[in-house]
Parts: sequence; C-alpha cells; structure tokens
Amino acid sequence: MAEHHIGMIVPSSNLTMETELPRMLRAREEALPEDRFVFHSSRMRMQQVTPEQLKEMNAQTERAALELADARPDVVATACLVAIMAQGPGHHCTAEDEITAVLKGQGAEVPVVSSAGALLSGIEALGAKRVAVITPYMKPLTETVVNYIEDAGTEVVDSLSLEVPDNLAVARLDPSGLREHWRRLDLARADAIVLSACVQMPSLPAVQHVEDASGLPVLTAATATTHRILTELGLEASVPDAGALLGGGR
Repeated sequence: MAEHHIGMIVPSSNLTMETELPRMLRAREEALPEDRFVFHSSRMRMQQVTPEQLKEMNAQTERAALELADARPDVVATACLVAIMAQGPGHHCTAEDEITAVLKGQGAEVPVVSSAGALLSGIEALGAKRVAVITPYMKPLTETVVNYIEDAGTEVVDSLSLEVPDNLAVARLDPSGLREHWRRLDLARADAIVLSACVQMPSLPAVQHVEDASGLPVLTAATATTHRILTELGLEASVPDAGALLGGGR
C-alpha cells in the first residue's frame, strides 16, 4: 500500500479545500485501496474576497511554502483560484514556479498544483472549447475569472455571480443550491459547466447530479485540483460520483 502526502496552501478562512479534496480522495481509497492519502496544510490570512486582501494574502505564499517543505510532501496544491487569477492572465504559471523554487530550496523537489492552473487543465482534459461558469464572487471578480479562462483559449458562453464577498459566508453556502443555479445559465453553446470556479464554494454533492441532469460534463475548481494532484502523482484520476473529469458516472 502506498501513502501519498499532500501539502495544501489555503486561505485562513477557507473551510472547503480541506473538506472536499480529502472527501474525494477518501472515496478513491474505498474504490482503489492500494493508495492512501495524508494531508498537511499551511494557511495564509484572508477574510474578505477583495483585490486588496487577495494581494496581501499572495504576499504570504513564500512563508506558507516553507512550512510545507518541512513536512516533505509528495505534491503541493495552492488553493485560492481568484487570488492567482486576479494577478493577470497566465499568473498560475508564475505562482507555481515561485512555490516550486521555494520548495526546491529546502530540498523538497515535488510537483506544485494551483487551483487556477488545474481548472484550465481540467477544461482541456475534457476537450471543452466553450464553458459556462458559476462563481460566488462579486461581478467584477467573476469578470476577472472569465477573462482569465478566455485568455487561455476557452470561450465562456455565460456566467453567474452569486455575489457573496465574505469568504466564510461562501463556505457556508448550501451546495444543493447549485442543483438549481445551473439552470439559470445559457447552455445552448456550452461544452461543459464549471459548477464552482472557487475552491471555497461547496459543490461536491451537486456535481454528479448536475452532470446527469444537464447532459454536460461538470467540473469544479475542487474536482479539477484533485484531478491534477492525482495526475502529478502518476495515479489514475478516478473518483466515484465526482463527474466526468474524475471518471464520470455512478
């Protein structure tokens, strides 16, 4: 049996990264018991999802990476999608490289995954050229996310902003609401649905339901991050009931 140590850099107010990713990988353990997963987190201070607090949080990345390096993880995932996207198109590459350099300097040469980069690679893995997106953000930040995705070559045919600025309030949103919110999107030209473009907005209980109901592949920042973690570890990217990106179906 192999044990894989996963380091996570999360906003201090994030409750969902450390809930949904372990939940998915625990489900994978039940289906594929030869692999086990252990989680280690480092936190960066952030309470309100505003450009100012996101910038302040990004400044704490080196300290958080240094703390995780001491745990010698097998992979490191950094969680706040919009904090990276707010820095401008393609910034996930810079952020991943910066964390990689910090880890390497401490003798921990391991893959680094960002939720922002993982969402893009997840869309690519599905072969989707056009997506519809739901975010918990205020409309200006949603526009930032839309522009980021489109700069990477994927058209966003429609988006929905739930407009919740307090990060703890985002974590307390009822994921069952997404089973109805997606119906407000114009999906006429969409190849896939990004049900939650935020690792803080709970979505896992709705993913398979919305995929089955819409007939379109459904991914989230969390399922995409899990897909990328498993891929970087060289493992089968398979999780039951978590949408097409992670094996699909029931």
